[in-house]
Amino acid sequence: MRIILTTLNAKYIHSNLAIRLLYELNHCHKGLEWKEFTIKEQWDDIAVFCSQYDVVAFSCYIWNITPILAIAKKIKELNSDCKILLGGPEVSYEYDKIISLPFVDFIIVGEGETPFSEFLNSYPNVENVPSLVMKDNLKIIKNTLAPIFDLNNFAQSMPYQFDNLEELKNKVLYIETSRGCPYKCEFCLASLDNKVRYLPDNSIKKTLLFMMEHGKVIKFLDRTFNIKRDFTIDIFKFILNHHHPNNVFQFEITADILHPDIINFIHENVPKGLFRFEIGIQTVNQKANLEVSRKQNFEKTKRIIQELDYKIEMHLDLIVGLPLDYWKDIKYSFEEVFKLFAPEMQLGFLKFLKGTTMRYKEKHGFIYDQKPPYQITESNYLSKEELAKIVQLENALEIYWNGKKTINTLKYITEQYSVFDFLLGLGIYFGTKKEYHKYSLTDVFDIITQYAEENYPEDTVLKKLIAIDYYLHFKVRPQSLYFKGLEKTEQNKFIEKKRIKLSQIQIYSSSFRF
Repeated sequence: MRIILTTLNAKYIHSNLAIRLLYELNHCHKGLEWKEFTIKEQWDDIAVFCSQYDVVAFSCYIWNITPILAIAKKIKELNSDCKILLGGPEVSYEYDKIISLPFVDFIIVGEGETPFSEFLNSYPNVENVPSLVMKDNLKIIKNTLAPIFDLNNFAQSMPYQFDNLEELKNKVLYIETSRGCPYKCEFCLASLDNKVRYLPDNSIKKTLLFMMEHGKVIKFLDRTFNIKRDFTIDIFKFILNHHHPNNVFQFEITADILHPDIINFIHENVPKGLFRFEIGIQTVNQKANLEVSRKQNFEKTKRIIQELDYKIEMHLDLIVGLPLDYWKDIKYSFEEVFKLFAPEMQLGFLKFLKGTTMRYKEKHGFIYDQKPPYQITESNYLSKEELAKIVQLENALEIYWNGKKTINTLKYITEQYSVFDFLLGLGIYFGTKKEYHKYSLTDVFDIITQYAEENYPEDTVLKKLIAIDYYLHFKVRPQSLYFKGLEKTEQNKFIEKKRIKLSQIQIYSSSFRF
């Protein structure tokens, strides 16, 4: 039997840890192979490749389930004897419609380690494989769930050992040190497993050593990495003792429970730029937090972010669409979080993931897209029109802030105006001029310049900062655009007031046309 473990990643730089772990545990099984694709590859080509196998096992998520099902259908057309096995979070809940599809043969629900091994060893007689869903004509059969997988089985694990080492340095490499989450946020799948289990320490460190040597960006998948003080500090120490110059490490952190000892350790030992913290603030509205069983002290979170941002690159997340979060609440949360000036601020939209409690709450009038990623379209708190406007704001946020195009301009806007209103208006205006995903650098600055001239005609400082942000994108003086030169005295006062590095701006000063 030839069987392939595979998935479709969102981008080439991503890597899938799940299929690597399953392959590592079963690599001695004759005929087992693994391969990754991306959602941007030709689906027909993927189907042709996979159709040569007896079983194709896909790892399924909200971002790839649609192409996977299309590819599975094509595989069956090319080879009707090929069996399709699906696993992963997207098919572990509400799977009746998917298993009923004529081109899907099996689904593994929940953790895949035990059932996948038993599937391999039992095939084609898989009737008793735990956690397996299958069908007999029109009848759906679900076997008893497998016992919780003992993570001590990963004592000798190093899931990247079968990779092409040259390719690893160009990818984001993922590692998990634990499974489960102590919190019960109702919009998150992690809330369904409240028992936190840790992988063996020697396995974690063996994998880290390999990743540090052969990779660059290393991202920890733990939902709350800093639950245990001693464990967190121990891993931080290990990284500091063994990391390579080009390594960067990203952790999901719950900031308001970050232990003082961890904070002091960072101050005293961690070099600037080595760590990135991803912090899910989601909303500042405590009523909304309580409604989704979420605990958060924003003031403490804010203090810790401000205390550590000189060393740690912060990535802050907000969610639009939570219950009891009205327009004014979202605006307030956005502006309070934006004031922290994190290098990246993600404005996501509530998604009703299969299995989560949020998906079944009817009292809030939630309406959401029935197709992945199940994004909110309307509720008792936000109209379709309001959500559509926030999407346009999010587009402007991605281009001008996360895209590092107008950092100084937006900091100034935050001081003088409502940055929410500014980006909202800019996002709407941008959409009348260009497609959000097809534009040039000149387009970006042309549009914000025109927007500023039409909506803030008296604000000369805003125009100056747009010009400065434009010229800071070049190492040599570019074509003179937008504004005339400043008088020397005025230029010095302006640069000093805005704390812009003189070395950055000097070579362009003669090009400004204010």
